[in-house]
Amino acid sequence: MLIITLIIVVVFGLIIGSFLNAVIYRLKIKKSVVRGRSFCPRCRHDLKFIDLVPLFSFIAQKGRCRYCNKKISWQYPLVELATTLAFLLICLKFQSFDLLTSTTSQILLTSNWPLVVCYWIFTALLIIIFTYDLKHYLIPDRVVLPATVLALAFSFFSPSVNWLQALIGSALVGGFFALIIFFTKGKGMGWGDVKLGLFLGALLGWPVSLLALFIAFVGGSLVGIGLIIAKQKKWKSQVPFGTFLTVATFICLLWGQEIVSWYLSMLNI
Repeated sequence: MLIITLIIVVVFGLIIGSFLNAVIYRLKIKKSVVRGRSFCPRCRHDLKFIDLVPLFSFIAQKGRCRYCNKKISWQYPLVELATTLAFLLICLKFQSFDLLTSTTSQILLTSNWPLVVCYWIFTALLIIIFTYDLKHYLIPDRVVLPATVLALAFSFFSPSVNWLQALIGSALVGGFFALIIFFTKGKGMGWGDVKLGLFLGALLGWPVSLLALFIAFVGGSLVGIGLIIAKQKKWKSQVPFGTFLTVATFICLLWGQEIVSWYLSMLNI
């Protein structure tokens, strides 16, 4: 049953990853994400089913459009693979059954599928924000604002974060970024980061959201210094900080509680 379950999750992850690619592109051109056929962003030719098979179409077509022969962005297979890997990690982390010994009925009826699906939704939102910010240096309100509302609503049912922790986390992280904007006069952070801070704070709650903040700043600093050393960036160059926040949020979604508990135990608190 382990192999069948993992295969289903992999196929589902690839399909959702393909859908997320469409959402990311259509957000930029302000086109409906649920209506209209998929098309090549270069030649605008409508794509057929054979062109839309996640990952395999990219490989079969050697990374090029079948109609105009222009290169297809590596974003498409990478987002599909990242979504699949993230969904697998979520499933393995939060499912309550034993993947090796559980029967089909146990997997379908007595497992944590509702919780897993909720985390899949939040993971998909994080992937959209990550990719969009990486490409456009912008965090889309159409994604991050509904995501924040969903995270706050989820806190009433979450097994790890209650509504008060969600509110405190959201206020602390969002408020921290707002203070950075105030003291740097908008040079150190953007309002999109504030909105993303509200989302991650609500999703992770107090105190795990502070861990995500720490991981994001450390990761951003290390990557920024590395790019400067490699002469890819200058000291005053802009770095899409939302990408680091989303990665840190996903890490803390999986292991944040354990890391915080370990740290507090080291301090004998």
